Amino acid sequence: MEHQNPIFVAFLLSTLVTTDVLADCTFEPQQISGDKSKALKYKLIAIASILTSGGIGISLPFAGKIFPPLRPEKDGFFVVKTFTAGVILATGFIHILPQAFSRLTSPCLEGYGWVDFPLTGLVAMVATIVTLLFETSAAAYQVRAAATKVVGDGEDREMEVGVVHGHVHDHVHGSMSPTDDAEVRRYRIVSQVLELGIIVHSVIIGLSLGASKSPKTIKPLIVALSFHQLFEGLGLGGNIFQAKIKSMATMVMGACFALTTPTGIVVGILVSNTYDENSSKALIVQGVLDAAAAGILIYMALVDLLSPDFKNPRMQNNKILLLSSYVSLFLGAGLMSLLANWV
Repeated sequence: MEHQNPIFVAFLLSTLVTTDVLADCTFEPQQISGDKSKALKYKLIAIASILTSGGIGISLPFAGKIFPPLRPEKDGFFVVKTFTAGVILATGFIHILPQAFSRLTSPCLEGYGWVDFPLTGLVAMVATIVTLLFETSAAAYQVRAAATKVVGDGEDREMEVGVVHGHVHDHVHGSMSPTDDAEVRRYRIVSQVLELGIIVHSVIIGLSLGASKSPKTIKPLIVALSFHQLFEGLGLGGNIFQAKIKSMATMVMGACFALTTPTGIVVGILVSNTYDENSSKALIVQGVLDAAAAGILIYMALVDLLSPDFKNPRMQNNKILLLSSYVSLFLGAGLMSLLANWV
């Protein structure tokens, strides 16, 4: 877990290097040279806007005193979380999956033996299963590690995990109850996997935007991506806040999230003369990564964000809160579905 951020950086760098390829297939008309300066201006505006919205989104859950509805003990926290989960769910289903499908079935890939195979769904399914296995294995490892620590403190005998479990929390966390500690561990795993899914997609979309030479393509993306970044940051920030991660790790995770798309845009600008998202290698890499990101985000939205909240007794016993959360979910998914037209 401690090495997640270097792994993210290495993953992003390898992605950028792999997709930095010369064009060998394109159906887009050449952009006139007079558009370059205007396009660059909009790219710089996009960097500033996305960086600001991402920073605000991931910081809001930590500003409970300024925004009381975002505090976990308030009902508004559930409503905001379901709205954010709706945005993330729609991002996977309506934006990333179709985008991955269009890339992996592009006419530029004719001649590849697997073009007719439903690779998009396969990659998304595998990513979903791997996410489940990772979460389960990480949670089991944490329980075993805590149990081993207690046994190693002086008791040289085997103990059942269920028996040790209660002593672990008393020994390590003092007054924290076993239920609360289990929730904190769960949120830590969720925040790490969610950030990975967001980063995988963000670097691709940032790279594509930075390499674009059309101001007409970039302008609507500024608003759409800012909205996208704001609420993804809000969802990620909420999980980091509930995970009670140390301050330095929180800052690093927040910075990685906020800087990923702007960094992708900067790299796209630098390689815009040689990079073409319609080249065969770029289509394969981007399509596979988008499909994987979609699988991760869909799993996270349904299993880790929505399911625990809707099963929470606090929500089930409050009809107004439950109805508000339903509306919030559909509203978030609906708005992101509309914005997906420009992302």
